[in-house]
Amino acid sequence: MGTQDAETIQGKISPGVSASGGATQLQLQPSGFLIELSLDWIVQRASENIHQLIGESHVTLIDEPLSRFVQAQALHDLRNHFSRLSGSTGVAKAYRVRLTDDRARCDVAFQLVGSRVLLEAVPSPEYGLGESLGAVGGLIDGLAALSGDALLDGAARRMRALTGCDGCIIQIGEKRATSSRGKFSLSEKIPAAGLPAFIADTEAATVPIFPRKSKDGSIASAMLKAPSAADAQALREQAVRSLISVPLISRGQPPGVVHCGYRMPQKPNFELHGASELFGQMFALRLEIDKLS
Repeated sequence: MGTQDAETIQGKISPGVSASGGATQLQLQPSGFLIELSLDWIVQRASENIHQLIGESHVTLIDEPLSRFVQAQALHDLRNHFSRLSGSTGVAKAYRVRLTDDRARCDVAFQLVGSRVLLEAVPSPEYGLGESLGAVGGLIDGLAALSGDALLDGAARRMRALTGCDGCIIQIGEKRATSSRGKFSLSEKIPAAGLPAFIADTEAATVPIFPRKSKDGSIASAMLKAPSAADAQALREQAVRSLISVPLISRGQPPGVVHCGYRMPQKPNFELHGASELFGQMFALRLEIDKLS
């Protein structure tokens, strides 16, 4: 990413609300923006709040090249980085990108889903860039002397410290570890799968994706896809207003997940989620070592 337009760069599922005729259409959380692109970066769909990001109506964007609406340098840098992502199932992130001259900087996440490029954006935090990612190494080092249940408990405490959440729960098969602040705690009632990577506010209204379709394809993989009404209600019943979810993948262990919950709404933070994913990956490796020792 060029230094002028981005300062740092590195580098799934339930319906939102019912559409007409009883079909279900996925929607986006209002704290983020989404553009679905073809492989040659022609806009196919856009969230109906996209004008807040680039100053153009969602209707205007459809079937037009993204280059018509964003700065040439920003687009060049994003496409170069995307070319290195091709063939991967991961999500690339770019920080403090200025897409247009008259809009604030944003953090961008994009991924290849089938024959579509899914681009999501959120406003960049005003400060703290790099702090979350820089803290991961030290937190993982603190797990080196732990094993068994103590390893899970230590990871839950450190993930809570990393994210600043009010309560963290790690679930791996039948094993569970929790860490919480005060009386706030998460339980196994949180859905094990299907939640977005980041839920900013379980009480927020959702934003449709235009054109509205009964089958959403790549939108189902969006980091900021709105949770289903049932999932949002299940979280509210535990007093959860915001949630970060990170999968744990370990060859020698059952698939697991980490949930970090907050009492109050939180602004989406792609760097914080990226740091949480990095911690999760390194923790999964630590679990492998513990199993072999």
